Amino acid sequence: MNPKCYRTGWSLVAGLAAGVLALPSPAGALTLDEALRLAENNAPSLSAQDAKIRAASNAAIPAGELPDPKLLLGLQNFPVGGPDRGRLDQDSMTMQMVGIRQDMLNSDKRQARIEVAAGAVERAAAERQVERLNVRQATALAWIGSYSLARKAALFQDFYRENRLLGDSVRAQIASGRALPADAVAPKQEAAQLAEREDELASQQAQARAALKRWIGAAADQQPEGRLPQWPVDTAGYSHQLQHHPELAAFAPMTREAQARVREAEAEKRSDWSWEVDYQRRGREFGDMLSVQFSWDLPLFPGSRQNPRIAARQAELNQLEAEREALSREHAQQLETQLADYQRLDRAVARNQQSLLPLAREKVDLSTASYRAGKGELAAVIAARRELIDARLKQIDVEEQRALTNARLYFAYGEAAQ
Repeated sequence: MNPKCYRTGWSLVAGLAAGVLALPSPAGALTLDEALRLAENNAPSLSAQDAKIRAASNAAIPAGELPDPKLLLGLQNFPVGGPDRGRLDQDSMTMQMVGIRQDMLNSDKRQARIEVAAGAVERAAAERQVERLNVRQATALAWIGSYSLARKAALFQDFYRENRLLGDSVRAQIASGRALPADAVAPKQEAAQLAEREDELASQQAQARAALKRWIGAAADQQPEGRLPQWPVDTAGYSHQLQHHPELAAFAPMTREAQARVREAEAEKRSDWSWEVDYQRRGREFGDMLSVQFSWDLPLFPGSRQNPRIAARQAELNQLEAEREALSREHAQQLETQLADYQRLDRAVARNQQSLLPLAREKVDLSTASYRAGKGELAAVIAARRELIDARLKQIDVEEQRALTNARLYFAYGEAAQ
């Protein structure tokens, strides 16, 4: 085989590696933006959150209202003994009664219930925002994984083409007496190994499509299109936005709701009251009567009734504050870890592009030239080619890992701040 032709083949490989970030745009291709749009429109978890907001909003409407009035019907002083027993109209004390009663909650309790309901609505809205960002992040991660596997799959046609060129070169060496007949087996072994790795890749692609389908449905079967996302990594800005992380921001309405529940429990120490109006009908010879009465609750034993409820609500509030602090520290750790990991991956991408890949190609060229000159072993060529294949696939891996870390940072601290 002509060495110049072989070098030309590897120059094509280099050109493909340089442009591999941009996949072709087949019909029905799926961009990241389209995947995010589909996820927001179709994610069942977001529909569930929308229903939760509607439920909380509807529950807030009657929160501060008085209880429904009660209709009272009764029979009073009905004789069951004596000469007038069983008769409604003979005894002057027998009355048929109809009335209405209204319970009146104290104003502090009503106001606290309004605040509890408002806090529930705000909490539902905050939880919806958390879920929205979770859905968008999960969709982006799944799309990046699917896209990266498609990039790997695109390399295998080039790997097979280079394998065929290697087979031609080996046969030429055998025909010229510079190589042993057994060398003809090595390219076939390499082709079989490539096919095995391609099968593994196909399985991974199916799994990646299933992961993406969870969020966007059947559109996940389309070919990923575009480039890996690369959002700016603002270390100082992300640290500033740490306390505005959606999961931490959700604690604000949760805290307001818990504080309102404390006030509602405290309001139990104030008396509720009620009023009642009754119309009492007696026999024709007796006059009808009208009664009005008022009643008050008597919270006389707060130590065993109201105070424990207040303490329970206060403990729930303290629990929320502690949970928020614990989650804040956890996110601070995650942020520092992810920033450090992103910097490492960024250096790894540059190192692969500038050093490892060029060196792997150079090693293949040198070992191939030595083999053609009869000064090297075919095993060295095969080993060098395997290293180059691994380096090219690893380049996609580190770029994928960098993009995944970038997405986690962006959706947690970048997009949430917009």
